[in-house]
Amino acid sequence: MVATSASAAAIGGPKITLNNGLQMPQVGLGTWKSEPGEVKAAVKAAVGIGYRHIDCAAIYKNEEEVGEALTELFAEGVVTRDELWITSKLWNDHHCADDVPGACSTTLQHLGLDYLDLYLIHWPVATGCTGDVLDPTTEETWRAMEALQASGKARSIGVSNFSAKKLSAMRAHAEVFPAVNQVELHPVHRQDDLLSACAALGTHVTAYSPLGSPDSAAMIDHQGAAVMVQPAVVAIADAVGKSPAQVLIRWAMQRGTSVVPKSVTPSRIEANFALFDWELSDAQMAKLSAIEPQTRMIHGAFWCNPEGPYRTLADLWDEV
Repeated sequence: MVATSASAAAIGGPKITLNNGLQMPQVGLGTWKSEPGEVKAAVKAAVGIGYRHIDCAAIYKNEEEVGEALTELFAEGVVTRDELWITSKLWNDHHCADDVPGACSTTLQHLGLDYLDLYLIHWPVATGCTGDVLDPTTEETWRAMEALQASGKARSIGVSNFSAKKLSAMRAHAEVFPAVNQVELHPVHRQDDLLSACAALGTHVTAYSPLGSPDSAAMIDHQGAAVMVQPAVVAIADAVGKSPAQVLIRWAMQRGTSVVPKSVTPSRIEANFALFDWELSDAQMAKLSAIEPQTRMIHGAFWCNPEGPYRTLADLWDEV
């Protein structure tokens, strides 16, 4: 459910109501691939512009710098802690139940916070796991995540990069069902079936890499630049007088997902938030939602292991 008002931009934009009743700002600042020395300024610029949602992760290796920005923003009176939504993610090497609390505590220390608004299992992957079954299991990790929520260190908990099958399987053991599943989403990888499945399960979907993550193409060998130069994207951007990036973010919003575009450039951070006083027409949405072929940019091939539970990409994503 999306809540908005005439003053939405002034208070951080529209908000999404999660399955636990908490409201998360629909548009956030992504921090993946934000280099040391850049992310602090990016976070301060974003909050100054009006962002109230910052998306972090331990593996991004920049949470201490994000924390410096937050500390300064609080001290300067720009924003208070309860006005921000801070997300972070548990990395693959801390999935043992005994390791989860320490991982969360380290993230909180780095960010200079007492609690997270949302803590996600970053991938359904356990470092060093071999054999046919994920070990530690998702059930073990999730019980530790539920304990974090009960303790107040994470107000909401969820997952990332989970297929519909993996998410649905959690119904057998989850006392608190994931509030969010953060996955790659853009017109070249729409994940329509996953979106429908998450809606049926009551789990909100956040779109990461909404611009196709062109700056990670060399890192993981994908064709991410193709998203922003898609003819349909460019034509619609020209028609509405917006940038391709703004069109892609607005498309994500109108699908009902939250979205966390990354930038460290102040002008782009501002443009990526200038979304709330215009919209795409039904015809433009349909055109963007008809782009073929569909291609996953963050492909996950780096998790395939002939000796592990994910021998192929089909195993990881549960796709034929």
